[in-house]
Amino acid sequence: MRTYRTGNLRAALVLLATAAALAGSSPASAKGKFTTVVELFTSQGCSSCPPADALLGELAKRDDMVALSLSVDYWDYLGWKDTLASPANSARQRAYARARRDRAVYTPQVVINGIVHAAGNNPASVAEASATARDRLKDAWVPISVTSEGDTLQVHAGAANGGARYGSGTLWLVLYSGVEEVSIKRGENAGRTIRYHNVVREMSPIGMWHGEAMSVDLPKSDVMGRGYDGCAVLLQAGSAGPIIGAATLPAW
Repeated sequence: MRTYRTGNLRAALVLLATAAALAGSSPASAKGKFTTVVELFTSQGCSSCPPADALLGELAKRDDMVALSLSVDYWDYLGWKDTLASPANSARQRAYARARRDRAVYTPQVVINGIVHAAGNNPASVAEASATARDRLKDAWVPISVTSEGDTLQVHAGAANGGARYGSGTLWLVLYSGVEEVSIKRGENAGRTIRYHNVVREMSPIGMWHGEAMSVDLPKSDVMGRGYDGCAVLLQAGSAGPIIGAATLPAW
């Protein structure tokens, strides 16, 4: 596992706030404010991960970000089986590495809007990656909304901007637990109790977007009856490509 210097958390959060403010003043803001999507690939068996888990907890409080924790299972052999891990999360991380063509798979790793990765325990690197993703994707941003109407959750995706590079994508519904606190008995973090935020439990496609405005209606019972705390909707080009739209419904 790689170890990185944590850096100054407060300074990095200021950098992230500045990046978000700049995104709000971009041309894309006329059709929907750019949202930074942070996917943290983490593991209970990784001693470098707790600072990244804590940083994600801070980012999860922001309304200009979608911050998600995805626990991977490939460190389970070190003596502790991650209680939140999913092979699907590990596969998603590897798919990102293949799409970037850099083979970089490690923990703690954040992937920003599907295109840029950084060490998740280095706040300054996360801020820099967030700014890079915004600059690359702000002109392609598609406004997404998730609203509750009666017995239905309605997901709406706007139309592509004129001349946008991405004219198609998949709408993904991500169900997550708000907070999971885990007491780790063995492995590199033995004896520690670590809090995880916005822990991804399920991810499934709910529709295909082809550049035109569209809506998808979901029965509340199918979404809210799973025992989780909230959901996010991601619009992603390709199988592991850029995330060009995102929204959350953080609490039922």
